[in-house]
Amino acid sequence: MNLIADALAWLFSPDRLTDSHPLPAAFAEHLAYTFLAVAIAAVIAIPLGWAIGHTGRGRGVAVALSGAARAVPSFGLILLLVLILGVTHRPEAAMIAFVVLAIPSILAGAYTGLDAIDRRTIDAGRAMGMTEWQILWRIEAPLGLPLLVGGIRSAVLQVVATVTIAAYVNLGGLGYAIIQGIPLRRFDQVLGGALAVAALALVLDGVFAILQRAARPRGVAAR
Repeated sequence: MNLIADALAWLFSPDRLTDSHPLPAAFAEHLAYTFLAVAIAAVIAIPLGWAIGHTGRGRGVAVALSGAARAVPSFGLILLLVLILGVTHRPEAAMIAFVVLAIPSILAGAYTGLDAIDRRTIDAGRAMGMTEWQILWRIEAPLGLPLLVGGIRSAVLQVVATVTIAAYVNLGGLGYAIIQGIPLRRFDQVLGGALAVAALALVLDGVFAILQRAARPRGVAAR
């Protein structure tokens, strides 16, 4: 109990605003890495997932790739990419690793959102003379949006947790306090940094839970 109190005291100390790595700057770095990685992953995964969900082709390959990407150890991937790209390209190496880890959840959310739609709804759109492009944008994308937002939500939480280890390659973020505190045996600092990461993850999860609920079409929500 004393350790938790010490961690909270460290976390809310005025020194966190004035030390060499202030807490607001660490939050900003953590969020910047997270949202940039998720945005890049979304640009890659959403069109691919919608293409798979709309056509029904490549679903097995997508599932296999998603499962394989989730099994990749994030810390090992970052270190491997740093060794391949060189220490002067540590931000690029870390960002590639974060994007790779974010793609599976977004890809799964994109194609399962379309795959879960009742085929009779799509057949009705075709019977009305809608083109495949109109079916995608006017029927499939709106109905599949809640699951897509759920996939983005999972990706954000995974990347938030993974960005913590970016401090191992000296990229800052909230993990800096944890990595710095371990060799110094400052367990209050380590726990304080972990609590900051957990608080950020909970806030983001709550925000995306609201967005996921708001993404449901009104007709579906009414039913």
